[in-house]
Amino acid sequence: MAEELDNDQLEDEGSTSTPPSSSNEHIDLKTHNLINQSLCGTIEELSDGYAKVRFITTDEMVVDKKGLIHAGFIFCGANFAAMAAVNKPSVVLAVARCNFLAAIALEDEVIFEAHSQQATSRKRTVSVVGTLNGLKIFEADFSVVVLDKHVLNLNLTDR
Repeated sequence: MAEELDNDQLEDEGSTSTPPSSSNEHIDLKTHNLINQSLCGTIEELSDGYAKVRFITTDEMVVDKKGLIHAGFIFCGANFAAMAAVNKPSVVLAVARCNFLAAIALEDEVIFEAHSQQATSRKRTVSVVGTLNGLKIFEADFSVVVLDKHVLNLNLTDR
């Protein structure tokens, strides 16, 4: 059985400091602290309702001899940006509507920018755009939900 970590433990043990945003404010990442950044990207900027993630493709993401990157990894980077923009310990994805506008290849560097809306409710809409060399290659709207406790601590069978 996997060892359970509560949100406080994750924040204490795995809190990732992010570089200051363009407004010189410093915000720590409060969610997805143990994510594999080599597969999902690294945070370049983080502010209230905004995240910028740099996603560099690797050999592990390649699906053929030409170096095509599997779309699931692109989604992963965009989803990480969306979760970081909300930046709450217990945020989960509910719905994703994505458009993959261009293929990407090995060693490509995609920048995902995520903007969260509806900051006063538990349900949030996060718009994410991915660009490669200034060209939009991905766009999505993510519906996420901010929970009071970790999703794996919810007892969904008791109603």
